[in-house]
Order: sequence, then C-alpha cells, then structure tokens
Amino acid sequence: MLHSGVSLKTQELYALVFATRYLDIFTDFISIYNTVMKLIFLGSSFSIVWYIRRHKIVRRSYDKDQDTFRHYFLVLPCLVLAVLINHKFTFKEVMWTFSLYLEAVAILPQLVLLQRTRNIDNLTGQYVFLLGAYRALYILNWIYRHFTEPHYVHWITWIAGIVQTLLYADFFYYYFQSWKNNEKLQLPA
Repeated sequence: MLHSGVSLKTQELYALVFATRYLDIFTDFISIYNTVMKLIFLGSSFSIVWYIRRHKIVRRSYDKDQDTFRHYFLVLPCLVLAVLINHKFTFKEVMWTFSLYLEAVAILPQLVLLQRTRNIDNLTGQYVFLLGAYRALYILNWIYRHFTEPHYVHWITWIAGIVQTLLYADFFYYYFQSWKNNEKLQLPA
C-alpha cells in the first residue's frame, strides 16, 4: 500500500515521461524484451496513478492537502525547451527530449511534499533515495561510455541527468546523515 508521503503529482509526471519517451513502440520494433519492458514501465506508471486516485483503500492514505505542488507548471517549460533544444526536429524526437527534461524535474513535487510534511517513513525515504541513486548510477555509465565508446556524446541527456541528480543532492545529504547517525530521516522546514 502506498503511504501519505508519496506524491501523486510526481507519479503523474513520471507517467507522462514514459508515455512521451516510449512513443517508438508504435513505430520501431527493437526486440520483444525492449517492447515488453516499455509496456511494463507504462503500465506500472499509469497503474500507480490510478491506484492513488481511484483505489478505495490506497486513495485514503494519500494526503492531497499536503501534495499541493503545481506540477503542471513544469510541463510547459519542459515542452518549450524540447521544441527549442533537441537533436532533430521531429515529433518523436521532440517528445523524447521533452521526456528527458520532464524527468529531470519530476521529483520536485515529491521533494516538496517530504519537506512540507517532514514525516518521512522508511519506505518513502528508501523510494526517493533509490530514484536518485538510479540517476546517479546512470551518470557513472555515461562517464564509462564516454571513455570507452568513440564519439559517445549526448549533451541533452547528460545535462538533464545532472540537473536531476543535483535536485536530489539535499535529500541525499540528509538521508546519509540520518543513516550515519541511526536517526529517523527528517528534512529541514
């Protein structure tokens, strides 16, 4: 069951990220594995949103009064940026670039919710930490590939990923402090 510390706004943004990133499943077949994984990401993302909004038990644990970040204000700037700065000006490429920009900031409603409530249960803290760790490990992958693959340069992906990781920096600091001191994770107000 989801906890009140999970932001529906962040989950909606992630669902939009995957919906715009995986448009290629309708046009390009790479492999069964690739297609199935994209469908799993899409299905799980939209299922989480549905559960928080509609499931009679799960929706009771969601605190919409605290999750007030106006996440729709993140969408338009990311879309404008994707139209202006992309690898190739095609619908699919602009949507893929939009998904990168939006993913970079999708965690903001979650971080604001955690800071507002200051009540971070263990499961929610681990969830946010693992989301940030996932992106940080991607950066290590990019560094490795840059030095081992000729002409591996993806500026848009790199900059969006670095911005995303930097948004987690404050959370990481308090996460590691609580872990080191064996205390409950709390963010400053």
